[in-house]
Amino acid sequence: MKPVQLTLSVLEDPLSVCRLAPDAPVPDWLPVQGLTSVTRTADELSIVCRQDAPPGGVRTEPGFLALKIEGPLDFSLTGILLAVAGPLADAGISIFALSTYDTDYVLVKRHDLEQAVSVLKRTGHRVR
Repeated sequence: MKPVQLTLSVLEDPLSVCRLAPDAPVPDWLPVQGLTSVTRTADELSIVCRQDAPPGGVRTEPGFLALKIEGPLDFSLTGILLAVAGPLADAGISIFALSTYDTDYVLVKRHDLEQAVSVLKRTGHRVR
């Protein structure tokens, strides 16, 4: 498979990943600006949002920054997440990935961002 070369942008807002009960309503504290994702499964209601949005008492993992893969990406493309996740995994950098209709986002902890950007650039990606 030919190596995929991507352009990524670092989003500035610090993010949190939150976990609520599977039957919890979608909260009214969700921000209307910035990256926000709500996913419901039989096991949980998972939310990615600005770090300052969740109120106290919500199970939250803060301290993420997002790398946005510039799109839109065609649904027929393969290996997009692998092209980013693979090198980061090889470098020991944990990720939280999410996808939208147009593109993919890879979240890394703030303290890993500099190393993540360096790794991605070394593997041929452009990072802004």
